[in-house]
Amino acid sequence: MTGLVVKNTGFWYLVLPEGQSLSNSLLQLDATQQPAEGGLVPCKVKGNFRLKGIRTTNPVAVGDWVNYEMNKEGFAFINRIQERRNYIIRRSINLSKQAHILATNLDLALLVVTASHPQTSTTFIDRFLATAEAYRVPAILVINKMDLYTDEDLEYADYLTCLYRNIGYPVFRISAKTGSGIDELRQELVGKTSLLSGNSGVGKSTILNLLIPNANTRTAEISDVHDQGMHTTTFSEMYVMPSSVEPSSPDLPPAYIIDTPGIKGFGTIEFEKETVSHYFREIFSISDDCRFGNCTHTHEPGCAVLRAVEEHRIAQSRYDSYLSILQDEDEGKYRE
Repeated sequence: MTGLVVKNTGFWYLVLPEGQSLSNSLLQLDATQQPAEGGLVPCKVKGNFRLKGIRTTNPVAVGDWVNYEMNKEGFAFINRIQERRNYIIRRSINLSKQAHILATNLDLALLVVTASHPQTSTTFIDRFLATAEAYRVPAILVINKMDLYTDEDLEYADYLTCLYRNIGYPVFRISAKTGSGIDELRQELVGKTSLLSGNSGVGKSTILNLLIPNANTRTAEISDVHDQGMHTTTFSEMYVMPSSVEPSSPDLPPAYIIDTPGIKGFGTIEFEKETVSHYFREIFSISDDCRFGNCTHTHEPGCAVLRAVEEHRIAQSRYDSYLSILQDEDEGKYRE
């Protein structure tokens, strides 16, 4: 039997049988109480499945198409992951040799960022975007909380907008509190399977509740002590956005949004140092003019990238992010 993984609850994976339609109401049920027929199928992964060279904390991810089988006791087990079109992956901070797959088979990755409360760093943004480039996932930035910003915050939001639009990334400026910009964002998602990601506290759950009123995801206040968000999404889950953006357009295809827990850091993995520059669009473009074909853009004479940084044609923040990723394979970097 074949199906689509639509929810990961830690011990269970909820699978939508091929040919059935997903509804948000199905997702509200307890995984262990789902019927084996006529709804989502709760599946587990066989123990030896984790030993087949899969160095991830979650061998199966939301968005995967899988094969599953029922045993004599009536329990369903996933026995095969079908080939993935793409995915977003990050290093597991506490397990530096392993990785965590956020979602698979994506048409779009939305990175929600904020200029303050909490402030999203350009390092985090660049690492996410570089990973999206590496695994062939189109990405956009969504700057949230535009209604809250001071003049200083607005300067940072304007900097992010200008920087990433000039590189070629779409940037949406929204307020989940007032609803400003939500309609434009909704239109971007129609007919696509999209990942919703970002730091804790940037308003992902509030955005999801605006896009999908019956999602009913929990929200929480920002911590006054650390100026950081508190986790409200515990596991990854796929939702269905209503099929029509406007009541007069009922025939538009539906959208699927994969909500993921907020993350603090974004460690890259499976990057070869020789190819990291390929995942920074402006660095890759300018590198054609370097004197040496194997230039690392760190010290070589005749490096066009270093010259572009000095001349402010490449942002210093982007170059610093590039250098930090080059160090990601260093042993112990992600251990406490």
